[in-house]
Amino acid sequence: MTAEKILNGRNMNSQVRKAEYAVRGELAIRSETLKTELAKGAKLPFKRVVGCNIGNPQALDQKPITFFRQVASLVEYPELLKDENAEAAAKFYPSDAIARAKLLLKNIGSVGAYSHSQGIPHIRESVAKFISERDGYPADPSKIFLTQGASAGVQLTLEMIISHHKVGVMIPIPQYPLYTATLAVLDANPVPYYLDESKEWGLTSKELQRAYDESNKMGIETRALVIINPGNPTGQCLTEDNMREVIEFCSKNKVILLADEVYQTNIYRPQDRPFHSFKKVLKSMGPKYEGFEMISYHSISKGMIGECGRRGGYFECEGLDEEVMEQIYKISSISLCPNVQGQVMVDLMVSPPKKGDPSYPLYKKEYDGIFHSLIDRASILEKTFNSLEGCTCNSADGAMYLFPQIRLPKKAIEAAKAVGKQPDHFYCMAMLESTGVCMVAGSGFGQVEGTAHFRSTFLPQPELFDDFCTGIKNFHADFMNKYRD
Repeated sequence: MTAEKILNGRNMNSQVRKAEYAVRGELAIRSETLKTELAKGAKLPFKRVVGCNIGNPQALDQKPITFFRQVASLVEYPELLKDENAEAAAKFYPSDAIARAKLLLKNIGSVGAYSHSQGIPHIRESVAKFISERDGYPADPSKIFLTQGASAGVQLTLEMIISHHKVGVMIPIPQYPLYTATLAVLDANPVPYYLDESKEWGLTSKELQRAYDESNKMGIETRALVIINPGNPTGQCLTEDNMREVIEFCSKNKVILLADEVYQTNIYRPQDRPFHSFKKVLKSMGPKYEGFEMISYHSISKGMIGECGRRGGYFECEGLDEEVMEQIYKISSISLCPNVQGQVMVDLMVSPPKKGDPSYPLYKKEYDGIFHSLIDRASILEKTFNSLEGCTCNSADGAMYLFPQIRLPKKAIEAAKAVGKQPDHFYCMAMLESTGVCMVAGSGFGQVEGTAHFRSTFLPQPELFDDFCTGIKNFHADFMNKYRD
């Protein structure tokens, strides 16, 4: 008889068991199984699995930015930068890529060595310069931490904030499941506030106050407010006036603002809904808000870069207590340092080729090509969803997702209950099995009770889009006919 394991499902950390992460959940696991079956020659109703469950652009064949990869390859293999190899290197690399790689290596040493735990000082200075130019207000490199993607920064800072099981963190509903999963592991309380789907996923200070007051009555000490702007999964972009309301709410209620701004370059209606950072809006509000506590996050995984696998990002601290800053540094030191290639990519993100540089024309062409293609694909997919029976979909101001609401027949809801699934999860699984398209059920992000949604990226490449949208339409028609009341 096999002895019982020392660590097992009954005695492991129960908070870990509570954590759920929908974008990598059952649907994603099943999609990987289907990929394996296809690779082994299985006959399925589709030829390719299309992963629309996660914002992972290069997994769906988005091409990396050439200049970024050139510099990354040079710092990885510095032999190419030696004088004796200059002629050979010049055949493959533009002069500005070579110059940038040399500058980075001068400040790094080797990408195989540990860096400063807070991140390479030179790269933090690049980030501070980027923030200052973006916002028109100075940024301090000593208050910037480079991280393994924005997610690691979110997790680290939530660890700082949550000191006991009665701490609450306000999160939007729908939300990105990183937040509920991390709060579950840390044994803290999500304090949900609802975005208004009927008003393009709008946010009101009245709703924020309602959520805060209700949590307060329950004995929850609400310490922080998460804002995802542009929104994930909803794609909305806040106005400046709305952002001021948020800052005023946080100031009034003594709540730290956590500004998740990883989609700040994914802005598709810049004339109507431009991106403004919370740092810029805060600083424009004058000395009354001096000392306001805020942490903002950015990442190399989104935008037109999509370097998800390199795991690079940063967070900037505003108005935090000095002792807290020291403790953030200590916790960062325990992990030694963020991966150095991710830090290199952060430097390239915040300081890309400029007009007049040899690499600029190609960089501009690649960047603009991805950007305009995303706008086109978002529009096509929005129209597709709105053409489906019982489906309505708001447009995307930004980010990489659409979050349509679907009104399912009673028979479909009953069939879902019979197998112990949420109706929207049941629908998404049926879509995956029929079309190979993997989306995420709205129940994994949170939604108004009694509604059903799903989230889809619009990242499949243009050449796939006609077949992609046709497959969704055909599946939906068959599904609705099958379960029609």
